Amino acid sequence: MYTNRLADEKSPYLLQHAHNPVDWYPWGEAAFAKARQEDRPIFLSVGYSTCHWCHVMERESFESEDIAAVLNRFFVPVKVDREERPDVDRIYMAFVQATTQSGGWPMSVWLTPDLKPFYGGTYFPPDGRWGRPGFKQILEHIANAWLSDRPRITQSSRDILDELKRHTSVGAGGSNWVDSSIADSCYQVFRRTFDSAHGGFGHAPKFPRPVAFDFLLRHHARTGNRDALQMCLHTLRQMGRGGMNDQLGGGFHRYSVDERWFVPHFEKMLYDQAQLAVSFLEAYQITEESDLAGTARTIFDYVLRDMTHPDGGFYSAEDADSVIDPEHPHEKGEGAFYIWSRKEIGAVLGEPAATWFSHFYGVEQDGNVRNDPHGEFTGRNILYQATGIDEAAQRFGVTEADLAASLSASASRLMQVRPLRVRPHLDDKTLTGWNGMMIAAFALGGQVLAEPRYTAAARRAADFVLAKLYDPGTGLLLRRYRDGEAAIPGFLDDYALFADALATVYESCFEPAYLAASTAIAERMIRLFEDTEEGGFYSTAGDDASLTLRMKDDYDGAEPSGNSSAVSALLRLAAITGRADFEDAASRAIRAFAQRLRVAPHATPRMAAAYLDYQANKPRQIVLAGDSSNPDFQALAAEVWKRFLPGRVLLHANQSPVAMPTIEGRATAYVCHNFACELPVQEPAQLARLLH
Repeated sequence: MYTNRLADEKSPYLLQHAHNPVDWYPWGEAAFAKARQEDRPIFLSVGYSTCHWCHVMERESFESEDIAAVLNRFFVPVKVDREERPDVDRIYMAFVQATTQSGGWPMSVWLTPDLKPFYGGTYFPPDGRWGRPGFKQILEHIANAWLSDRPRITQSSRDILDELKRHTSVGAGGSNWVDSSIADSCYQVFRRTFDSAHGGFGHAPKFPRPVAFDFLLRHHARTGNRDALQMCLHTLRQMGRGGMNDQLGGGFHRYSVDERWFVPHFEKMLYDQAQLAVSFLEAYQITEESDLAGTARTIFDYVLRDMTHPDGGFYSAEDADSVIDPEHPHEKGEGAFYIWSRKEIGAVLGEPAATWFSHFYGVEQDGNVRNDPHGEFTGRNILYQATGIDEAAQRFGVTEADLAASLSASASRLMQVRPLRVRPHLDDKTLTGWNGMMIAAFALGGQVLAEPRYTAAARRAADFVLAKLYDPGTGLLLRRYRDGEAAIPGFLDDYALFADALATVYESCFEPAYLAASTAIAERMIRLFEDTEEGGFYSTAGDDASLTLRMKDDYDGAEPSGNSSAVSALLRLAAITGRADFEDAASRAIRAFAQRLRVAPHATPRMAAAYLDYQANKPRQIVLAGDSSNPDFQALAAEVWKRFLPGRVLLHANQSPVAMPTIEGRATAYVCHNFACELPVQEPAQLARLLH
């Protein structure tokens, strides 16, 4: 068996390649020095441990001794885990997208020894197929060009990098005004692209993109626009009923390959669980629909069961591929862990439970996936809610209550059987930014759902990150913890998302230490990442000479961008603490991205929402005075949490910038706009009227 330098790494993705015949290096000076000394180009391969096509390219090419020999002879091969090093990924993905008009993972890029890109793409088959040249052919062609046409390659790489610097520049020149008109512009784009039949935006494949819900729910709350609300509700309901939602175990898969949320790409990412949990919770606050709250609960319970470190932090992802037959552990299939034959269901449940379950969850005798080009679902079924309880109960002549009880018992029995299968690969690294999103979701869920164990989970995870990845003396955060090692200086999104999470944890329990840590991390974030000349925040701290570009990330995609997260966290902390320096830094960023917000607010909906919540409309502070452990205090807090109130912050009088006393020793609530307060109240019904 081969062993290369990746065997010394902690990243699960790098460790997956530690025994390839390819002489892999991790990203770092050792690889760069070898490329300079031997005058070889670098072959950079970027992916992540739960990436399906990364696995395919490894099996086809990186495990091939023939292809490895070419790579090792002519190139310095370097592997990067994009989840550990999003800074490296972001630079070279910008190059690949600019030169090929597409992107994705695995990403394959060829660099000069001084790290300038000159050729790139994504997945390459080992031999020519589907109109693509084979990977080995490309390697040989580039090796020959490096020897025979070096001046053109090096000049081209310099020109491309200069063009990327211009293309990614933000904040220089242009008008920096922005106003509330961006709200309607953003809404109109979502309205035009909305799929009224199945929910979601655009065509298949469909990604959830929770930042769209984040904006639309707030747009509805501000304006009363019913369409904005209904687009979210219809999409969330359809997603909750579809195969993209793990109907037995909870949690959402990455995306749907079809338009109706039925056939998913089966990997599960922590950032999706965190953001979708919040979307379902906020929709529940608005509508009080129990199904929405129920879906949020299944997400939380899945994360607690399958994605939580024993000490409290949250793991990153579960793979899409899993072992089909335990007797053949190297043969894996998409979603094998999650799909069922009708025969299996009958054997576990018996009758009539199996028939009832099969009807409700769309199970068919010969399998329910019609479009199956790779034959992965032959004779198998993806569970989805094919009908309603009322229709199914009427069909089988039973009461809705009896049918619901049977379905619940059947699901429990199948969940006892499913773990006997080989679980998908778990990426068990802990990432600070992703943990921040999940911590905030648990803190919100604990209060909205009145579920103390969710609040406890948020606090345990926050304490985990503070203990393992944070230096309170310097305010410095690290990005990744795994197997006893904390490493990699944190990026902008790590600081912003974790600072915001700590503010949510503070609001859920009023422990001042969480607010103190949040403000300290925000202070450090400004010092490390702000562009003091043009405004906005760089994604990286600027002390890594290996990065050929220092970029300002602003696109809110599967995750909110670093700049949107920073603006949101700073404006929120300004509303909590009254600190002008936080609001000023956020305002400079908004001005830097003003043109982007005016022309394409749908690309930055999280930043647009933060601006509209905290600047275009002044935030509302709700201050509670009294002993937070007393029932009368908790009743007032519960009245706040049950409502969807964008742009509000909740704080204890002890941490308020303005002294707020109790009245006659009883818990007292103050509702303030920009720290100007209405008359205090002490009854939940009185507070409800003020909040309404």
